[in-house]
Amino acid sequence: MQPPDFDTFWRTTLAESAGPIVLDVRPVPNDLDLLDCWDVTFGGFGGHPVRAWYTRPAGHTEPLPAIVEYAGYGRGRGLPHERLTWPAAGYAHLLMDNRGQGDQYGSGGDTPDPAGVALGGPGPVTRGILSPADYYYRRLIADAVRAVHAVRELPGADPDRVAVVGNSQGGLLALAAAGLIPDLAAALVSAPFLCDIERGVEHASGPPYAEISAYLAVHRDAEEAVWRTLSYVDGVSFARRATAPGHFGIGLRDTVCPPVTGRTAYEQYGAAAPVRPTRAKHEYRFNGHEHGEAYHVRHQLRWLARTLAAPGASPTADRALDAQGAGRRADLHG
Repeated sequence: MQPPDFDTFWRTTLAESAGPIVLDVRPVPNDLDLLDCWDVTFGGFGGHPVRAWYTRPAGHTEPLPAIVEYAGYGRGRGLPHERLTWPAAGYAHLLMDNRGQGDQYGSGGDTPDPAGVALGGPGPVTRGILSPADYYYRRLIADAVRAVHAVRELPGADPDRVAVVGNSQGGLLALAAAGLIPDLAAALVSAPFLCDIERGVEHASGPPYAEISAYLAVHRDAEEAVWRTLSYVDGVSFARRATAPGHFGIGLRDTVCPPVTGRTAYEQYGAAAPVRPTRAKHEYRFNGHEHGEAYHVRHQLRWLARTLAAPGASPTADRALDAQGAGRRADLHG
């Protein structure tokens, strides 16, 4: 259940993070001829330095629509040549590092979490879980919002055409940004984590949700405090406040982020907005947490090109794709 002071909590959190946005920008070699890359440091929650890779098509001087991408649970920003779909498609691309993460898979991260000292379990989802003010995701969500402000200050990014994209934990961060930033151009969300959280804990068969269950199995008297803390970061509450067009991908056999939770976020997306934004959803009947993988990325590319009126939009081709395979199960609204 959404707490009555949800909006006040997040206004206060973001106010505590006010200050200089872009702290450092320096070019880095990526061994690629067609893309240029910069190592960016921006001020995140509490002014803490957060690292990111900023990548653009080489040789372009005009402002490009920008994508802010958020990585999954346990992953850091990795190496500058790892995530190239969006810059290769002609977008300015900022890939945010996850503070205090990067040790579970991928190629590591570069951002510590100076505030990560409160009691809680070993994984990010239980760090500081006894108090909303101490909770890890309060800091990470504030970072995600600040990343959007950062890309708007970077050279070659069009500040009026900024979209957010993320899968799993990144999907939560994209929802949070969409709910906390009123003038985003679009949000692309797949298999979002921490949506309809109590139901996610009940239905998921493994981590990260199982880390919450494991914590409560030891701290049996902490359940009330845990649910209260988690109520401030539930992606469904952010989804309700979203005003940007939204695009969702869900695997119906997902045991990591159960599909019922992602569906709830989709159904509530934009429900509290003055004018409800358009939404699109693609469901993959036989897929799990990977949902549509590259097939779904093709949906995202075509949908975003239309939404941002970017070069290369192909509505006819996208309709043809929707008629195939898993695309038959897509629900399109708006």
